[in-house]
Amino acid sequence: MQQVKKGDTVKVHYHGKLTDGTTFDSSEGREPLEFEVGGGMVIPGFDAGVTGMVIGEKKTIQIPVLEAYGPKQEEMIMEFPKDRFPADMVPEVGMQLNMSNGSGQNFPVVIVDVRDEVVILDANHPLAGEDLIFDLELVEIDAKSMIIMP
Repeated sequence: MQQVKKGDTVKVHYHGKLTDGTTFDSSEGREPLEFEVGGGMVIPGFDAGVTGMVIGEKKTIQIPVLEAYGPKQEEMIMEFPKDRFPADMVPEVGMQLNMSNGSGQNFPVVIVDVRDEVVILDANHPLAGEDLIFDLELVEIDAKSMIIMP
């Protein structure tokens, strides 16, 4: 049987959990995730986890924070003046917003604290600082990556 290797395009069903068992994402009820192994489309630990799998194989992998979304970075937490919010918006903890930097690039932030004059925003990835667990099932390896030898 063919095993997954770097450069293969694969389809994988997955169930992602935190170490406390909380589900954060799943392909259940959707199409499987399709990506090129080693192509930078998924976190490094996910690439490593599917490498070597065969079609129909199921397994559980644990991905440490450094092979997932990395540690939380303090420089990604910032104060933003309350008076710069639109007049009709009442900032609340947990609210997700999009901000724009000076180059016009948009990025998501979450309000983590509301104070008298400022709002504290966190631009870290929501899963930064977390070890992740994935239940995987390899559904398909793209036939274009298969080589027939004479």
